[in-house]
Amino acid sequence: MSDEFKLPKRSRKRTRDVKRKARPELDGDNAWIAMRYFEKFEPFWDFVDNLERIDNATVTCDEFIERFERPYLPVIITGCADGWLAQEKWTLSRLTKKYRNQKFKCGEDNEGYSVKMKMKYYVEYMQGTRDDSPLYIFDSSFGEHHRRRKLLEDYTVPKYFRDDLFKFCGEERRPPYRWFVMGPARSGTGIHIDPLGTSAWNTLIRGHKRWCLFPTHTPKDLLKVTSAMGGKQRDEAITWFSTVYPRTQLPSWPQEYKPIEVLQCAGETVFVPGGWWHVVLNLDDTIAVTQNFCSFTNFPCVWHKTVRGRPKLSRKWLRVLRDQRPELAQIADSININESTGFASDSSSNSSSSSSSSSSSSSEGEADADSNTDSGQESLTAKKKKKRRMGGSGGGGDNAMGSSTRP
Repeated sequence: MSDEFKLPKRSRKRTRDVKRKARPELDGDNAWIAMRYFEKFEPFWDFVDNLERIDNATVTCDEFIERFERPYLPVIITGCADGWLAQEKWTLSRLTKKYRNQKFKCGEDNEGYSVKMKMKYYVEYMQGTRDDSPLYIFDSSFGEHHRRRKLLEDYTVPKYFRDDLFKFCGEERRPPYRWFVMGPARSGTGIHIDPLGTSAWNTLIRGHKRWCLFPTHTPKDLLKVTSAMGGKQRDEAITWFSTVYPRTQLPSWPQEYKPIEVLQCAGETVFVPGGWWHVVLNLDDTIAVTQNFCSFTNFPCVWHKTVRGRPKLSRKWLRVLRDQRPELAQIADSININESTGFASDSSSNSSSSSSSSSSSSSEGEADADSNTDSGQESLTAKKKKKRRMGGSGGGGDNAMGSSTRP
């Protein structure tokens, strides 16, 4: 019998409705628990973390740029969340009380529209689910809502990531860039590259996340979950860790493409440079915040990919830069967009998290809805057709500045 029947009647109905819209391919009571990962999840904790950690209190912004951002190297930062109100306020009980009847995005339907769920129903679902890849809150619109925007008061953008050049596009036009992220064990974000060459940071408030990161030149075919391997769950993080990850540990796996592995703990911030493939699996109940950004350092790559992928947006952006940041406009004018950036782009501008499948538009075309991911992303595989969104955001979704998934 499905776990849905253990929920209160109204919560059970809401959960069924959301599941039906977000993952219609999983039809039948047992489709969501077909692999029964809840019975064999313990081994997913068994791996060795091999990523460097630095302390927010001792590493300056200039040092961070030289050691990590400019050479495009991932790193874990400790101490960024010290003093955040989120440390006290972002618990299941307090979030349920404060945002009880507020709706948060936890998926997308086949037309690319957001599927939302009230916090009170989601927490009930989250605390009891045995789903293989559960629904996952990945909400990018909380900052524009008069009640949910109070979440913005609970954290501060870490000092290394305050250069926000997309702000010159205007809030109405800029791509989605920040996400409130919340999900139970086995939820997560499938393998992807973040959109438009942006880099990302992800700060975890509760729980543990498992990451695998691969350099930009890693062949896509090595990382792909085929339909034969993954079936209806091919876009899910837990499927990737079950099917592709074991191959990365074999002697035959090319050494130059060995993964960086991370066990992210509460209070830690993961920096994901643009162009890096990454996949994220929640190991227990997690709550996090993540943002994508364009800085002076990664601007040349982001500009190149924005001109190719979001030409209308790039023209508006350039007009403002000429007026307010002429030195950046000069850099933009000097970039030959017909030359390669040297950084990979995914085959789709959409991404998939454990609650939504990815869509299938080209990353070189105008991006659609935003995606659900642990750092705004582009997914590796594509399944859903997105509705193009008109106007400033160039999309609309949760965590990708393209359309969607997503750590």
